[in-house]
Amino acid sequence: MADRYLFSSESVTEGHPDKVCDTISDSILDACFEQDPASRVACETMVKDNLVVLGGEITTQARFDHREAVRAAIAEIGYTNADCKFNADNFFFVNALGQQSPDIAQGVDARAADDKTTDEQGAGDQGIMFGYAVRETETLMPAPIDYSHRLGAALTALRKSGQHPWLRPDSKTQVSIEYVDNRPHRITAVVVSTQHAADIATPEIRELLTRDLIEKVLPGDLLTPETEILINPTGLFIVGGPEGDCGLTGRKIIVDTYGGMGRHGGGAFSGKDPSKVDRSAAYMCRYVAKNIVAAGLAERCELQVAYAIGHPRPVSIRVDTFGTNQIDEARIEAAVAEVFSFKPADIVAQLNLLRPIYRKTTNYGHFGREDDLDALTWERTDKAEALKSAVS
Repeated sequence: MADRYLFSSESVTEGHPDKVCDTISDSILDACFEQDPASRVACETMVKDNLVVLGGEITTQARFDHREAVRAAIAEIGYTNADCKFNADNFFFVNALGQQSPDIAQGVDARAADDKTTDEQGAGDQGIMFGYAVRETETLMPAPIDYSHRLGAALTALRKSGQHPWLRPDSKTQVSIEYVDNRPHRITAVVVSTQHAADIATPEIRELLTRDLIEKVLPGDLLTPETEILINPTGLFIVGGPEGDCGLTGRKIIVDTYGGMGRHGGGAFSGKDPSKVDRSAAYMCRYVAKNIVAAGLAERCELQVAYAIGHPRPVSIRVDTFGTNQIDEARIEAAVAEVFSFKPADIVAQLNLLRPIYRKTTNYGHFGREDDLDALTWERTDKAEALKSAVS
C-alpha cells in the first residue's frame, strides 16, 4: 500500500518585518566587507512602525554612514509608498553597535593566546549545523519550500515591475504537497497573503494573483482542480510591514533553510560574517549534502556538524541518507572527510566567503538558489566527481 502524507512549507518576501531586518543586517555586513574583508560582524536589527534599531558587535576598518545604508536597504525593498508608515524617507534611527568581545576574538583569530590550545582560527561559537539535499527538484531542495520561494520571488517581481501597482512589500506564501512513497504527487493547498493598497477589492486581488502568479509559477502537473487556493484569506491586508508587526533579525530560520523538512541547528544567518559557523558551516553542510546527492551516492542526505568555540576542528560529523544510499554510509563519510575540510578557515577559503555577497542570500532562501553561483558557491555541485572517485 502506498505511503501518503502531507507536508507544508512557507516563505516570506523581503517586505516582511523580519526579512526587512535580515536585509538591513546583511546590508551592513556587505558595507563592511566592501572596504575591509577582515571585518567581524554580528549585526542585529529591530524594526517597528517607523523605528529602526541596530545592535550587536562589529570590529572593522570600514567607515560608512550606517543610516544611509539602512535607508538604501529599505528603499530597495520598496517601502517608498506614502501609504506605508514605514518608509525609506521617514524613519527614526538608533545605532547601538559595539565592538566584538576580545575574549571571543582571541578564540577566533588565527594566533596563539594564553590557555588557547591552538594557533589556528577557531569556530566563532559552539553550535550544531545541518545541511540537506533531496532529489525532488532541479535545485535538490524539498519541493514545498522550493515552490513557496518561487511564489514569493515572482510576487515581488510582479510588484517591482509595476504591473500591479496596488501590491505592497509585505507578503507570505505557503505550499502544501501530498507525497506518495516519498515523492511529490500533487499540490493540495496554496496560500498567498499580500499587503495591498486600499483602493483594490479582495475578489480582484484573488482573480489577478491566481492568474498572474499561481498558475504561472507552480507546475501544472502538480496543480489539480482539487487544489485549495487561499489568497488573502483574512479579507484585508492593508496595514503591513513594520507598522503591522515588530520585526527582528534571525526569526525566519526555517524559511531560510529547508522549510522544516531538513533540521536546523538553531543559529540564524543574516548579519553574521563567516567566522560565525552558524552561517558558514551551515553553508558548508548544504554544499556537501548537495554534492553527495548530485554524485548519485544517495537520493536524500542530511549532514550534521558540531563545533566548540575557539576550536578549529568539528567535534562531530554525521551523514544520514535515510536509507537512500547507494553505498555504505561509512564509505560516504570517509569520502566526505577526504574531499572536504570543515575547519572554519578552510570553509571560508573553499567557499570564498570574505566578499560582499550576503545581500544576495537574504531573501527567498539561502539554499536552492542557482541564479548566481559565483556568489552562492555552496550551491555548486563541482565536488560530485571527486566524491565518486573517493568511494570507488
